[in-house]
This record gives sequence, structure tokens and C-alpha cells, in this order.
Amino acid sequence: MRGVNIGYVNKIQVKYNYVLIKVNIHVSSILVPKNSLVETTQTGLLNDTVVDITPLQSISMQDIKNSNVFTKSCIQSIFLCHYDYIKGERGLNYDDLVRAATRISQRLDDPVLFQLINIFLQNTAHISYELIELTEGMVDIAVLIYDYLYQLLFSQL
Repeated sequence: MRGVNIGYVNKIQVKYNYVLIKVNIHVSSILVPKNSLVETTQTGLLNDTVVDITPLQSISMQDIKNSNVFTKSCIQSIFLCHYDYIKGERGLNYDDLVRAATRISQRLDDPVLFQLINIFLQNTAHISYELIELTEGMVDIAVLIYDYLYQLLFSQL
């Protein structure tokens, strides 16, 4: 939980629509909030699969003192009780990463994409040259207006 090893996977049952994982927590004083994000992720070079539990809310000391996961009153607490279930999601894994990298490399290998990028860059260069000419024309007009106003004002004095 929060990157700390708090237990181990004891049993895995594969069902038609889900996978049920029984997790044993080392110490009974470790409380898992019901409002937690549970994900399976792969880590390390050997694709070790871990169950990540990330609490999504802050827990006060008062909540912890009043909780006992082995009693019937635990059902009303904010923590998982003994033998409770929590729904998890599939997290990051290396297979998804390899698939995504393969799709990206296939798209970047497309000659049509490079042709479109080349046309885009040529059009961008053409537009930038046009903008340079436009700003030079505006500067010329501003200089003419300045000269005219300067001569007009000083001829009056």
C-alpha cells in the first residue's frame, strides 16, 4: 500500500467475467480504506505482478482508533473488514507498453505521414515569408506617416 509491501497474494481464481485474488496482509493493524484504488501492475525486469492499493481519502486518527476489522461493527467503518472484497482494475503492464510502442512506430513509418509533414513545413515557411513581407510593408507605411506628420507639424511652427 502506497509503495510498501504489506502482504502477499495467497490465491487466484479465474472466473468468466473477473479474476478473484485473495490477498493476505502481514499485520492486522494495517487498515485498508474502502475508498481505495486497487490495480494490478507489472514491475521489474521479470514482470513481477503486484497489487497496488492507493487510498483515495485522508484518514484521521479517530477513525483508526475506532476500527476493528474483525468485529461485526466493521461493516459501518470506512475500512475493509476481514474477508471483505474490493473491486480492482488492471493497471499498467509491459504488454500494453509494447503494443503502444509498436502502433506508434508503425504510424511514424507511413510515407504518407512524412509527405503531409513535408507539405505542412513548406506551407509554414511560405506563410512566414509572407508575414515578413507584410511587416516590412507596414514598417514602410509607418515611416511615411511619421515623415509626413513631422513635416506637417514643424512647418506650422
